[in-house]
Amino acid sequence: MADETGTEAMPDTLTQRIGVLARRETEARVVAPVVEALAEAFGREEVLSIVRDTIVKIAQEQGGELAEAMGGNDSETFMDSMKYWRQDGALEIDVLEQNDATLSFNVTRCRYAEMYRALGIPELGAILSCNRDYALMEGFNPDAELTRTQTILSGAGHCDFRFRFRFGPENGDD
Repeated sequence: MADETGTEAMPDTLTQRIGVLARRETEARVVAPVVEALAEAFGREEVLSIVRDTIVKIAQEQGGELAEAMGGNDSETFMDSMKYWRQDGALEIDVLEQNDATLSFNVTRCRYAEMYRALGIPELGAILSCNRDYALMEGFNPDAELTRTQTILSGAGHCDFRFRFRFGPENGDD
């Protein structure tokens, strides 16, 4: 895929090579001090808003790239892609329901939350990780919908992920 200058963009294979947990820790260790320095200079809320918006845009793009790399954007394919987030025991999940239209699971252990707390940046961790979930799904499948009412990082006992996969008229739905 070429960028706006016509230069061939290097595909992002970092997640497949090191896993998402290691990637997020590396990102957090670089981004956190930069965010803090910018917050001192320009105000915390303004900087966090910009970081939040930027992470959403990145996650949407990564969702599209993920669907392309996985060869589909249905519930089964998305569940298969979870291997990247679960690598190295990063997430423990209980699948409650999975079919063509629904994917429901609870995250019962989140090493991402543990890592952000250990680094002393739970608020930034929520922006860098939890904030991505909705946007990633928008990029992965614009016709899918995620509902999540709680996260471990915000203090809940588990994260509740509820996905609904809708299909347009071309797929047999009215």
